[in-house]
Amino acid sequence: MGDADAFEAHRDHLMAVAYQMLGNRSDAEDAVQEAWLRYAAVDAGTIVDLRAWLTTVTARICLDVLRSARVRREVSAGEWLDRAGYVGPWLPEPVVRPLGPAPADDPADRVVRLDRVGYALLAVLERVRPEARVAMVLHDGFAVPFDEIAQLLEVTPVNARQIASRARRAVSDGGIGPGSDRAEQERVLRAFLAACEQGDIDALVAVLAPDVVAVGDGGGVAPAGRRPVHGALQVARFMAGLFRQTRKAAVVFEPVLVNDDLGMLVDIAYPDGRAMRMVMSFGVADGRITGIFNQVNPEKLTRVPAPDPTRSPLA
Repeated sequence: MGDADAFEAHRDHLMAVAYQMLGNRSDAEDAVQEAWLRYAAVDAGTIVDLRAWLTTVTARICLDVLRSARVRREVSAGEWLDRAGYVGPWLPEPVVRPLGPAPADDPADRVVRLDRVGYALLAVLERVRPEARVAMVLHDGFAVPFDEIAQLLEVTPVNARQIASRARRAVSDGGIGPGSDRAEQERVLRAFLAACEQGDIDALVAVLAPDVVAVGDGGGVAPAGRRPVHGALQVARFMAGLFRQTRKAAVVFEPVLVNDDLGMLVDIAYPDGRAMRMVMSFGVADGRITGIFNQVNPEKLTRVPAPDPTRSPLA
């Protein structure tokens, strides 16, 4: 029987693996719990490298979830498509915390810190097939050799390498490159917010990459576009209109870290009594915004606290 203490020593690592593959912390927790049950049922003495064994088991569980009818959707190259039965585009559950150092015992921060995965990357990985996502996450995120990935996917090592390359191409095509530093993110987002508040389309276009995409996830519960918006001018008009709609509402902005990158936490209270919470995440590269990801599905924001009105929004 597997040893509980030995398993707990790897829990944070396994949560990082599962979250990066599934994009949902509740599903990741379920996958890690299933990995524990499988470990508890085997003779621990037969396992040579426990971390590697648990990583492979967790990855196999996640692959099964991604292939399942609950998640499966038809994927076409370059398209943002819905998960089966889900209303509108599906975006990951964000990991949100205030600016500044995280508490040492913050489990959400450990999940992000361990895998160093940005929200924009997680969102773009929704565009690839399960096998490609798993291969890229394991190899690029956790240095798992292609020989081991090939056994998991039941392909040759050469094929496993090719499968991971497809995921990398999707990430590149989605405008996600090496992460920008915090100073660049702050500079770009300050210009973006100022242009949005002023309704300045030209200034917005200047801060957006030509092939920028804006994606919203309301899950059929909160208002969000059913289709992504593509292109600098179209996204500029969309965002200016979104900000214009909130002018008669009570709005609280707070700059926060979303999966360890700079983002915005927004609470909106409309005069008619409607209320909405939104987490805005951004892909930033070469001084421009390459992706805007608005999570407004309340089911994915249950762990997100209300914004702090005393925190100035990048003034």
